[in-house]
Amino acid sequence: MYVVIVANAPAFDAAPFADTLAAADLIIAADGGGNALYAAGVRPHLVVGDLDSLDPQAEAAFRRAGTEVRRFPAEKDETDLELALLLAVERGADQIDILGALGGRWDQGMANVAMLALPELVGLRVRLRDQEQEAFLVRDAAEIPGGAGDTVSLLPLSGAAHGITTRGLSYPLVAATLRYERSRGISNVITQPPAHVSVGEGLLLVVHHYP
Repeated sequence: MYVVIVANAPAFDAAPFADTLAAADLIIAADGGGNALYAAGVRPHLVVGDLDSLDPQAEAAFRRAGTEVRRFPAEKDETDLELALLLAVERGADQIDILGALGGRWDQGMANVAMLALPELVGLRVRLRDQEQEAFLVRDAAEIPGGAGDTVSLLPLSGAAHGITTRGLSYPLVAATLRYERSRGISNVITQPPAHVSVGEGLLLVVHHYP
C-alpha cells in the first residue's frame, strides 16, 4: 500500500504534489500538515497528532468529510510525524513518501531525517520528498533512479558506513568507508542511470537532487 504523509513544514505548498496525493492509497496529515492539504483542497484519510497546529477550520472540514482524526496528548514521547509513520506501518504500508518534513526548525528537520532509521521501517521504501530533491536510507543496496547529470550525495547517518560500492556515478566508490563527520560523499553525479549503491555495514542516506 502506498502512503503519503504530509508533515507540518512552514510554508509547505501541497499543490505541486497533486499527482502524488492522487496516487496514494492512504493520505495521513501529521497535525499541521493538514493545513497545506486543506489549502490545496485535498482531504486526508487520517489526521494524527496533538492537533496544536491544525487550523480549527481545517479540522472541522475534515471531520465533516469523514476524515479519521486520532488525537494524542501534547505531552508524549513521539513527534506527530513519528506517530504518523507508525500508523502507516500499522495499516500495511509498503511504500511511504513524506512531504513537508524539512524546513523551519533545525531540530525537527534533523529528527525527521533520523526517523528514516526507525526499526519499524526496515524492508519498506520510505522517502523524504521535495519538489527538486528526495532522500532515502540504504541499509544494504539500492538503485538510484534519475537522469545523467543529477546530483547525488551519500551521507552516513550514524557513525561510519563501511563497504560502500557504487555504479553509475562520476566519483566511484569501491568497498569504501564514509565517515559521519567528513564531507567526502557530497555532490557526486549520475553518469549512467540508474545508479546503484551498496553498503556492507552502517546506514547510508542518499540525497538525490533532480531538475
